[in-house]
Amino acid sequence: MGATTAHRSTTELLTLHAVRLKGMADDGEVAARFALDRSESDELLLDFEAYGWVTRVDFAGTGGWTLTTAGRREDERRLADELAAAGAAEPVHDAYKSFLPFNGRLLKACTEWQLRPTPDDALGPNDHSDIVWDQHVLAELADLGDELVDVAAGLSGRLDRFAGYDQRYGAALTRAVNGEPAWVTRPRVDSCHTVWMELHEDLLATLGIDRGDETDDIAELGRGR
Repeated sequence: MGATTAHRSTTELLTLHAVRLKGMADDGEVAARFALDRSESDELLLDFEAYGWVTRVDFAGTGGWTLTTAGRREDERRLADELAAAGAAEPVHDAYKSFLPFNGRLLKACTEWQLRPTPDDALGPNDHSDIVWDQHVLAELADLGDELVDVAAGLSGRLDRFAGYDQRYGAALTRAVNGEPAWVTRPRVDSCHTVWMELHEDLLATLGIDRGDETDDIAELGRGR
């Protein structure tokens, strides 16, 4: 039996889903997320605005597209249809179960990258002068990157749009290791935290899981589901 060919998503789904994953994104960021043709994605965004699925927002000097409530429902409908058409529900759910136990470790590592407790200040900022502390955090982030390779391979083998999460995470970690500490947690760039949280959102949206219900999934995994 031959290898399963990964399902390729439509440009319409990728354009709408890029807005979902980015939270807020300008036209260029939407196109860049899945390497879409800029003129095509720009036109689709205007169509989606007319349908009431996306809207432009401005916040703290930045602006871009964001999904409306109707847009989130449409995105979830399209993702569910794609998941069924690709016959990928089981492998994507298996990848989600593999991913969940690492999520708490990533959040802890990112917190430790931002904070360096001292006897006088439990929430003292990490000024990155303690090399031993930072090396410990970077080692944990590297271990998580290794785990992400397997998760991403299982996903991208069934749905092509999941490709690249591990490479993007690895590129951010390399920049942090090479003296750019902001690439661990910096928002609105492909930092380790941004890429990881984007994958988390992608899995939840694809499987139709409400973030508020995720504690139940974690509890069931702990019982050996």
